[in-house]
Amino acid sequence: MVDKKLVDEWFDKANMDFNLAIHAHETMRPIPDEPICFHCQQSAEKDLKGFLIFNGIFPPKVHNLLDLLKICMEINADFAKLKIECNNLNRYSIMPRYPNELDITDGDVLLALSYAKSIKDFVKSRIFF
Repeated sequence: MVDKKLVDEWFDKANMDFNLAIHAHETMRPIPDEPICFHCQQSAEKDLKGFLIFNGIFPPKVHNLLDLLKICMEINADFAKLKIECNNLNRYSIMPRYPNELDITDGDVLLALSYAKSIKDFVKSRIFF
């Protein structure tokens, strides 16, 4: 039986990361590009982990979205459609925590927001309680 409460907790955490990224993009100047991209990656990670929990798989303690995506693809091959998004967001999992590691443009920020939203929408369309 699916632990709906636990699944919802993962999605709530994912939504907090995503909403924080959106809020920072819309209200902060200068735009905090690295934190926004980091929270987009975190949102995607938690959405994928929520999908795994929904399917009775406790996710590994990894931050690599491609590793999580591979497990999701074993459940539903359609997840292969998210490879580009996961690959691009992966670079934001650790590097933004350290100075001068990434050169992030405004376009990168918009893509990160878009990719996180795509992953969120895709995952949510495959969750049925």
